Amino acid sequence: MLFILKNMSQYIILENSEFKLLIEYYDKNKKEHAMNITCRRAVITDAESISRIWEAVCAERVYTVINNPFTPEQERDYITSLSAREGIFVAEVENRIIAFQSLDTWVKFTDSFDHAGTIGTYLLPRWRRKGIGRKLAQHTIGFARDHGYEKLIIYVRASNTGAQNFYKSLGFVPKGILTKQVKIDGQYDDEVFMELFL
Repeated sequence: MLFILKNMSQYIILENSEFKLLIEYYDKNKKEHAMNITCRRAVITDAESISRIWEAVCAERVYTVINNPFTPEQERDYITSLSAREGIFVAEVENRIIAFQSLDTWVKFTDSFDHAGTIGTYLLPRWRRKGIGRKLAQHTIGFARDHGYEKLIIYVRASNTGAQNFYKSLGFVPKGILTKQVKIDGQYDDEVFMELFL
């Protein structure tokens, strides 16, 4: 049996199996778009939720160079230490923090690098590939532009091709590889550094 759908002023003819896949695709995306994702700057009381994300990501041992999660106390100290131009930005769904992104100045010992910042992105596993990282990045990049940053830099494990592709989709460009830069559980990994001009 054939189905004819009108989509964006175009007619699409689909077989049974294609129609089923299309319906599943739209159902999945409808649920994701129905999510109310809120992005905001983190406050000290978010430290425990951020620490729980660190625990989940660090336990996977493959996505970050951080091998030991930061405790809530360490997160509180870190949030307190950030300047007005820096921050942790969180993504919430139904008042639950499910992801965060950090923005730091490149270095603090001189102002000649004040135009450059570094970011990092961390999501709970079940919330990945749902557009949350992109929405969080748009929020963080907007903040960075508003606070005088001209470029952002990210270091990504070479084995984490998903993260590299994510950053490329935001406009980041790979600039080089640091060989055997990471050693976790006796295993080496390279690090790819990427930059985005704002």
